[in-house]
Amino acid sequence: MSVTPLNEILHNLTHAYKSSIATAVKSANIPLPITHVRALKGIRRDENVTAQAIAKRMRRDKAQITRVLNELLKDEFIIKLNNPNDGRSQILRLTEKGQGIVEQLDIIEAHSKRTMTQKLSDDDIQQFIRIANAMISNLSNEASNSEDNSQ
Repeated sequence: MSVTPLNEILHNLTHAYKSSIATAVKSANIPLPITHVRALKGIRRDENVTAQAIAKRMRRDKAQITRVLNELLKDEFIIKLNNPNDGRSQILRLTEKGQGIVEQLDIIEAHSKRTMTQKLSDDDIQQFIRIANAMISNLSNEASNSEDNSQ
């Protein structure tokens, strides 16, 4: 019996999850690419979020995120407010229309989560979360160390 390498398992899980979400988003007629969806979710997560913070969280360059945010503004999914703590930046907020999209996404993600975990116990899920968070931390620490060494 052969054992599938960890990197292949992680790739397959990521691909299956993303495909599940993308299919459901398309079926729900949500007219946004995944980058726009992630930006909306990031804006909802933090009440005082700025474009710079969204770019950092999504690990994308600010120019790319600026284009995404401008499209979300144009389509009235978000608004910009003056940042009282920094006159050079603006705080992003969801509009009612944007909030509606995020609520649809919550339903889609909850369904994917139920499907993905249907044969797992609560202990299995908690163990997976603990292990995945440790792996993420290890990789983040390595990336930070690499950046520090290259400067």
